[in-house]
Amino acid sequence: MAITVPRASREQRPVYINGDIFKGTFRRNWEGDYHCTPSEIRAMLRDQTEQTMDMKILEDWSISDLNQESVQAYRNLHRSWKPGHVWEMLENEEYLKNIGAAARSKIDGKIHPTAAGMLMFGNEYDIVREFPEYFLDYRENLDPTIRWTDRLQSSSGEWSGNVFDFYFRVYNKIIKDVKVPFKMVGGVRIDDTPVHKALREALANCLVNTDFYVPRGVVIKKENDLLIFENPGYIRTGKEQMRKGGESDPRNKGLMKMFNLVNIGERAGSGVPDIFNTWEQEEWVEPIIEERYGDASRTSLTLSFVKKQAKKTSEKNKRNKTSEIKQAKKTLQNKEKIGAFLEYNGASKTSEIAKMLGLSEARTRALLKEMVLEGSITASGGTKKKIYFLQE
Repeated sequence: MAITVPRASREQRPVYINGDIFKGTFRRNWEGDYHCTPSEIRAMLRDQTEQTMDMKILEDWSISDLNQESVQAYRNLHRSWKPGHVWEMLENEEYLKNIGAAARSKIDGKIHPTAAGMLMFGNEYDIVREFPEYFLDYRENLDPTIRWTDRLQSSSGEWSGNVFDFYFRVYNKIIKDVKVPFKMVGGVRIDDTPVHKALREALANCLVNTDFYVPRGVVIKKENDLLIFENPGYIRTGKEQMRKGGESDPRNKGLMKMFNLVNIGERAGSGVPDIFNTWEQEEWVEPIIEERYGDASRTSLTLSFVKKQAKKTSEKNKRNKTSEIKQAKKTLQNKEKIGAFLEYNGASKTSEIAKMLGLSEARTRALLKEMVLEGSITASGGTKKKIYFLQE
């Protein structure tokens, strides 16, 4: 008898028993049910509302607290993507309101940054006052003899440390080794490929689905033929739905809107399926999505640039090598058995030795021929009446 229990929607979670949300909330992890920690429960409560956490108005800050270089860089990017847009000539305050980076407070009637605006354009030292666990980390390890061949951290103090600047700094690093096919459209070379688009989607998806209240922060790892995107927080739609696509439910809708306005990220829930399709077309090993739960719940996406055939060939070679080792052991054992048999029974025919070994006469004959060449046994007689005995 099978009982199918549907996944509870984020609006229904946490589901708990005995009227106690902190003692009666459990999660199933395919092996059994385990008790949810208070931080996991608080994360579920944050995810219940339609208004995502990055829509919060930060009344302790003003527009002037945002990093103006980041804001200007974003405006330039928006202008190049959508020349002549109706927001192009707006003052910064109105522009930031329209893109969701700022909002008017009901308390003092003034314009303040939203959490999304602070994350996108703020300075790291201000961001951590609202999000104490905020941390962005890029690690590049292309040489095993060196711990890091390159590293970028939001807390270094050498740059703004905000999401916008992190995105473009990291994107330029991860596409550095992507091979761009030569393609001309209308006399202009096109350097953008489905792989570039997939990498933009993977990086944006990692950032807009981060729970910035959860420890350990965003970590992007680049290794030889491998990229790993890790972000705090579980998958709101579930891993299966994320892989299937068609349902968009970002944890930070404000950040997603700002990325979408400059042609980064999908809003139709098709971003992750597109990544899988691109990897399939390139014949690379299928991407891996993983979820980890606990006090520091995490989601990771692993992208490998290894061809499926290359992996299969490597596995096949490994299996062949193992098989050869096993065969060599078996051959040695059979030769030892033949030596012991001849020592006990004296000169013997091929058929007698084959019966003792439980092998065919052809295989036994091949073993005997090898032993003759090695000098461990001697043969005498014609082809059909040949007998074998130990070398004195």
